[in-house]
Amino acid sequence: MTRFRIAELRTGRARPFGPNGEPSAIDKAPRAGPVPAGHEGLDGDEQGDRRRHGGPDKALHAYAVAHYAAWAADLPGAAARFHPGAFGENLVIEGAVESDICLGDLWRIGGTLCEVSQSRQPCWKLNLRFGLPDMAYRVQQTGRSGWYFRVLEPGLIAAGDTAVLQDRPHSGWPLDRVARLLYHDALDTAALAALRSLPGLPESWQRLVAARLATGQIEDWSPRIKTPE
Repeated sequence: MTRFRIAELRTGRARPFGPNGEPSAIDKAPRAGPVPAGHEGLDGDEQGDRRRHGGPDKALHAYAVAHYAAWAADLPGAAARFHPGAFGENLVIEGAVESDICLGDLWRIGGTLCEVSQSRQPCWKLNLRFGLPDMAYRVQQTGRSGWYFRVLEPGLIAAGDTAVLQDRPHSGWPLDRVARLLYHDALDTAALAALRSLPGLPESWQRLVAARLATGQIEDWSPRIKTPE
């Protein structure tokens, strides 16, 4: 798979969202026409928590159209909630899922050159978004998380653009493998060491992998996936 299509382009502004007024820009609206994409993301897009969202390693969040039907089948009572933009994505992707995308991939999207930097690590805001207390955990365990791009060469992106693969330096690291290592085979030391050695791995992931290798323990996921009281 060397091509996919941008079905929609979305941006949003931060507003109070969490139980204690925590801000979020998860509610993103479609954008018409070309939109500038820079190292920090799309023009007009915001993040509610800059410690955990946004920045060069998380400039653009992509999510696969194919997952909406799968979620609706899994959770029929919430089926109406699963539609483009539901996961707060900037890029709604047609023609690719996580198994088609590798860490470090270089993609030409419109006038930009983008690099796959990491999978999304879902947080508790998805629980509120879908009205399900364990939605973040479900996203984590299924691997239907979406992924992030760095923007290496800024330019314009528009809905309808075709993304074309330019280079795949780490073909052994599709994102479904990454998800298995992060959440299922979490103490596979050989795989963790191999992941840690990949050029361009975000610093936060380097720290995560280093801690697992040093302690032989899995980090506590609850602050990330459990909704604050």
